[in-house]
Amino acid sequence: MRVLVSGVSGPIGKALLPSLRAVGCQVTRLVRNPSSDSGQIQWNPVEPLGPERVSGFDAVIHLAGETIVGRWTAAKRKSIQDSRVLGTRNLAQALARTQTKPKVFISGSAIGFYGDRADEILLEDSAPGLGFLAEVCQEWEAATRPAAESGIRVAQFRTGIVLSKQGGALEKMLTPFRLGLGGRLGSGRQWWSWIHVQDWVGACHHILKSDLLAGPINGVAPAPVTNLDFTKTLGAALHRPTIFPAPAFALRLALGSGAANEMLLASQRVEPARLVASGYPFQFKDLTQALRDIIGR
Repeated sequence: MRVLVSGVSGPIGKALLPSLRAVGCQVTRLVRNPSSDSGQIQWNPVEPLGPERVSGFDAVIHLAGETIVGRWTAAKRKSIQDSRVLGTRNLAQALARTQTKPKVFISGSAIGFYGDRADEILLEDSAPGLGFLAEVCQEWEAATRPAAESGIRVAQFRTGIVLSKQGGALEKMLTPFRLGLGGRLGSGRQWWSWIHVQDWVGACHHILKSDLLAGPINGVAPAPVTNLDFTKTLGAALHRPTIFPAPAFALRLALGSGAANEMLLASQRVEPARLVASGYPFQFKDLTQALRDIIGR
């Protein structure tokens, strides 16, 4: 299988590429700044892409997008939005016009789609939420429409908090927690929906092979937890106390109210209904098991 992948520099990409090659896939990367390595196609996500450059692939996995971490200035918001919406639209339009279309197009999305929803259980058919990230996710997913309308099977993979040894949210949390400085964020009552990176990769392979899976798919483990429970579980895995909470006002001062409210304090109790219904066998259903695997204890 010939697979085109974008956005490979993060923790998901670092786990995904070796897994594709391990099952015999021929992988080509879609990158901004190509190196001397072979198997790369250069692109600028905010500029139109010639269909001949992305023709002939069996599958396309699109993960590219500006990180949401940091203070959301006007310029940062524009970069977050343009890198996702314009990049996805340009790629989807190019794929729609290819002579040899891929059978499947897996496009990244995020559970930010649902906004801040308190204790509501959120499934793939739940209504979108409010806020900047929810609006970006809606536009991001809508940008895949040209590919779907051309007959390509399109899946929007709504990813939660990815737990990985190589970057991501967990890596940023480990140092303060190892120093005994960890604690809940805000009230701690907000739901955090997480997934072990190996289950994200496994679910991606499952989507590639499952012809009936299309549309939005929640990329989370079946057992979301509150931030307070996440904090306690991580502290227990590291054998460290978790007695230093970060008040909501301090997070808003550090990151700005928008980023703090939507990245850290929003509550999203998301369940992977479509993955479960389609028979995906999660390796890590329990947070303690997942954290011990990653931390190595």
